[in-house]
Amino acid sequence: MPTLNLKTDPLKILVTGAAGFIGFHLIKALQAFDHQIVGIDNLNDYYDPQLKLERLKVLGLELGSEGQALNTQARLACGNLSFIKLDLADRAGIAQLFEQEKFDLVVNLGAQAGVRYSIQNPHAYVDSNLVGFVNILEGCRQTQVKHLVYASSSSVYGMNSKQPFSTEDRVDYPISLYAATKKSNELMAHTYSHLYGLPTTGLRFFTVYGPYGRPDMAYFSFTQKILKGESIDVFNNGIMQRDFTYIDDIIEGVMRVMERIPAAQESELTQAHAPYKIYNIGNNQPVTLRRFITAIETACGQKAQENLLPMQPGDVPITYADVDDLIVDTGFKPSTSIEEGIGKFMEWYKRYYV
Repeated sequence: MPTLNLKTDPLKILVTGAAGFIGFHLIKALQAFDHQIVGIDNLNDYYDPQLKLERLKVLGLELGSEGQALNTQARLACGNLSFIKLDLADRAGIAQLFEQEKFDLVVNLGAQAGVRYSIQNPHAYVDSNLVGFVNILEGCRQTQVKHLVYASSSSVYGMNSKQPFSTEDRVDYPISLYAATKKSNELMAHTYSHLYGLPTTGLRFFTVYGPYGRPDMAYFSFTQKILKGESIDVFNNGIMQRDFTYIDDIIEGVMRVMERIPAAQESELTQAHAPYKIYNIGNNQPVTLRRFITAIETACGQKAQENLLPMQPGDVPITYADVDDLIVDTGFKPSTSIEEGIGKFMEWYKRYYV
């Protein structure tokens, strides 16, 4: 399998979703090396835009409260990082960006996230996750990008009963539009890998959490409400299980995968020849919602008031990642415990909000 070395090879790298949770942390890690990094984000208001601006500030980009008013394709720079306000669905803008920059590596982390939000706002997912992803694929194809790494999701496994979830499992029955768009990304990537020889690697992330995380995630809203003495909604009596994965583990996994360009190969099921790979990145240790809440209570130093509710549409009872391929190919296995990870999140949360 061909490789790159992020520590020694100066590369031009595009990171989409640069002001997002994972994109921010990835760029922060890449800034330590001698790369030219371009980050793009549309700075939408799906959740508090101020948090996105704060992430960019940490990266050295001072947008103040004017971030939302930036003109499309306005460029800011700090050191080896350039930031451009740009929407993935902007076909002409994305094509122009690729033609001008000639990227070596592309990491597509920009997407409309959230399972429940997809039920009320389906078109946002079509625009960003489908139209936007095709624009990225076309940009990579037209400019001979060496490797496209893109975010998929554990949600593609739906309500699969076999545990743990393996990348060899069938994922043909998504139960949310968000999951369907992520599965579609994998299908489109395979097509481009087969037709055009574009090396692509999809990463099925499992419930990512940590400092500067998304406010719409349960751990974030639980923390806010517990500290305020408000009740929290606990679905399915807290017996659901999630393979919570700390952000530092996610970033280490992403960076190791970025270096491994998949070789063209045929699977056992098909003769389609494609430089294509899928990995799970999860902690490989599912945690009950009950233990998760207890970890937050401990970090907060106070008990939660609970409002017990049935499982929500689009939710699944368990996520559990088989990461054997990741370990074999990269030598890395996520390992941060929920108690350690929540503790680190709480340290950041109290600095930022309290």
